[in-house]
Parts: sequence; C-alpha cells; structure tokens
Amino acid sequence: MITIKSGLTALGRYIQLMGRVCTRPDRMRMFVKQYWTEMYQLGYNSIAIVLIISCFIGAVICLQMKLNIQSSWMPTMTTGFTTREIMLLEFSSSIMCLILAGKVGSNIASEIGTMRITQQIDALDIMGVNSANYLILPKVLGLMTIMPILVTLSVAAGIGGAYATTMIGTTTIAELNEGFQYSFNPWFFWCGMIKAVVYAFIITSVSAYKGYTVEGGSVEVGKASTDAVVNSSILILFSDIFLTNMLT
Repeated sequence: MITIKSGLTALGRYIQLMGRVCTRPDRMRMFVKQYWTEMYQLGYNSIAIVLIISCFIGAVICLQMKLNIQSSWMPTMTTGFTTREIMLLEFSSSIMCLILAGKVGSNIASEIGTMRITQQIDALDIMGVNSANYLILPKVLGLMTIMPILVTLSVAAGIGGAYATTMIGTTTIAELNEGFQYSFNPWFFWCGMIKAVVYAFIITSVSAYKGYTVEGGSVEVGKASTDAVVNSSILILFSDIFLTNMLT
C-alpha cells in the first residue's frame, strides 16, 4: 500500500512539474539559444555511439539471420529482408533509445540534481524565473527534435554494417539488395520516427523530474541518476508494447 501511495505521489508531482515545464518561455531569445545548445549536447554528441553500436548490431543481425534462419528452402533475400525489418521496427527506435537513456538520462538527472543541491534552482525561483520551464523545456524539445535524426542514422549504419558482412563472404551484395528492397512498407519508417519522439520525451522528462526533485547531497544525486535510467528504460519498454500494437 505504501508503494502504491508513493507511486501515485510521484506521478502527481511529475504531472505538476510537466505543467510548469509546458508553458510559454519568458524570454524566447534565451530559450531558442538554450534549445540549440541542448540539441548539440544531447543529440550531436550521441551520434558517434549511435553509429558505432548500430553498425555492429546490423552486422551481427545479418550474420545471425544468414547462419541460423536462411537455408536452401528459403528465399535468398530472407537475410536482408529480416535485417531491414528488425532495424526499422525495433532496434533503431526502441533498443537504441534504451541505450541513449543510459547516456542522456543520467546526464540530465545529474546536471539538474547538482543544480538543485547547490541551490541554483532556488536562486532562479527567487528571481522570479520559472526554473522548470527554463531548465527542462529546452532539453525536452531539443532531444525530441534530434532523436528522429539519430534513429535514421542508426538505420543507415545498421544497413551499412550488414553490407560489411559481404567482405567475409557470409552473403552477397545482390542478396542483401533484394532483401532490403523487397516489400518495403514506408509506414514502418514513420513508426520508428513516432516511437523516437515519444521515447525522447520519456527520457528527458523522467530524468529531469528525478534531478529536479532530488533532496540531500551528492549521494542522492547519484541515486537519482540511476533511478532516472531505470525508470526511463521501464517506461520505454511499456510504451513499446502499446505503440507497436497501435502503429503496426
């Protein structure tokens, strides 16, 4: 019963915080500047890890499909087709966002949590600044803007990794081309984009909430950072079930 009560309390505080966040910024010029800064810090700085992981995962998926699924009685395009569907529908949107929740979410929670325990947020409130809107909204919109681009890069890198497996003779470029082009449904691409935007909101809002409401010292900031990653990941997995059912 205590767990349910604490969960409902946290949900109410989260909704109240998002109500303060989703208001018109007091200084639009400052907001736009911070928005671009957050896009760079949260999105651009994550491109390298997205490309590296996606490339290797695309190669591994291609190898696994070729070695364990494709056989003499199945079409030669099975490997490319399956790799494309996995990258489009699940890995580049859901799994990649889970990975970014660890990198981006912990960063947001620790940054805002440090500002909370050093009383920087209190100073903003005393000056009449809507600290929730000023600190959190640029992060939310910045990641929601850049995340579809990261997902697109992830798909491209995964396909590139699949093509790289042709150098070890596992499959051929012609077979992959046939599979990648076979029965392509453009809606699957947009499903990934919709998922990316939703997951970006979950990562930034939950992580910011954990950092904004932290109480105590540096130990509590570390715990809030861990909780932000765990809670974001769980919510992404739950959301994936409902979004996959609704969109596909």
